[in-house]
Amino acid sequence: MKFYYLPLTLFLLIGLVACGGKLPTVSKNNNSTSSSQDSNLTFFGVALEQFDEAGRPIWKVQAKRAKYTKEKQIGQAENPYGELYQDGKIVYQIKAEQADIEQDGKQLFLKGKIFATDPSNGIVLQGNELEWRPQEDLLIVRNQLNGTHKQLQAVAQEARVKTREQRVDFSGKVVANSADPQMRMQTEHLIWQIKQEKLIADRPIQIDRYQNNQITDRGKGNSAEVNLKTKVATLKKDAQVVLLDPPMQIVSESMTWNMNTETVSTNSPVRVFHQAENVTVTANQGEMKIPQKTVYLKGNVNAIGQRRQSLKSQTLTWYLDKKLLEGQGNVVYRQVDPPLNFTGETAVGNLQTEDIVVRGGKSSGRVVTEIIPQSRVNGQ
Repeated sequence: MKFYYLPLTLFLLIGLVACGGKLPTVSKNNNSTSSSQDSNLTFFGVALEQFDEAGRPIWKVQAKRAKYTKEKQIGQAENPYGELYQDGKIVYQIKAEQADIEQDGKQLFLKGKIFATDPSNGIVLQGNELEWRPQEDLLIVRNQLNGTHKQLQAVAQEARVKTREQRVDFSGKVVANSADPQMRMQTEHLIWQIKQEKLIADRPIQIDRYQNNQITDRGKGNSAEVNLKTKVATLKKDAQVVLLDPPMQIVSESMTWNMNTETVSTNSPVRVFHQAENVTVTANQGEMKIPQKTVYLKGNVNAIGQRRQSLKSQTLTWYLDKKLLEGQGNVVYRQVDPPLNFTGETAVGNLQTEDIVVRGGKSSGRVVTEIIPQSRVNGQ
């Protein structure tokens, strides 16, 4: 796309002559030289406009008063207000109390306390620097960035908005808060796909889940995707979810965290650790229903207590409130003191108190008990 650029002074002079019929006067300064006087002019009712080859506007900025310099084209505009355009349509409205404005025909740069608003979705980006690159469909807001929207509030060092894609890239010490679900995200790079209502982190991220303004759960991963519409977060690469009540840690390569139903599930190998009871359970797959305080595990399940007592099975249901384990399929229960093994088809009991009942299958009904001599326990 080609842009046609007319000198700023031409716009200013035309506007002034049309409004008041007077040419601008030079700002006087007794300490300034004649060359500096010639390059510093003060204008009233300033209007900056830039158009594409089809004659459509790509930006318009107005200010009550501005000081013009040859080096910067224009600077120190008071109460500037304007629009940024794409295909002749407004994509962002901008305003400030005071700002330095620069333009070169290809991009617009504002420096000051800037507010940029997308009228189509209500996003407001606030920062101390704004850069509009229409050829790249790119709006950059940086330096103490603060973004607000009905779905999300974010602070970062910079935001890059791809206007056609409706995408915002937050980078540098990103902290984003959403109201529904109530959570806080901290990362170094967060992509917001506005139309899809998705947040994507391709860097390590921490997600704190709140209820009544109190942290209840915390998720971590080296990458993540959060669907704000379905309230589902997918944590990937060394993912974990930590719960405060009950005090649990769930670790897997990837997992799905449904904040609406309050469930955590994974089809990858998983480790569940109960901190208060010092019980660790590993399996090929797992799901935890947080309100019911129940964990379901499947495939090569192995539960280990603090005294190295263990229960192996194909499936396991763990009732956290009852401190009860229910294992099914190829059950093997082992304990160290006294040393013995039980094998069967099902097992029910409390692993911590070593109160386990093992039962055989329907076909044989047999339970095999092995009492291990003390010499074998001691390795003799």
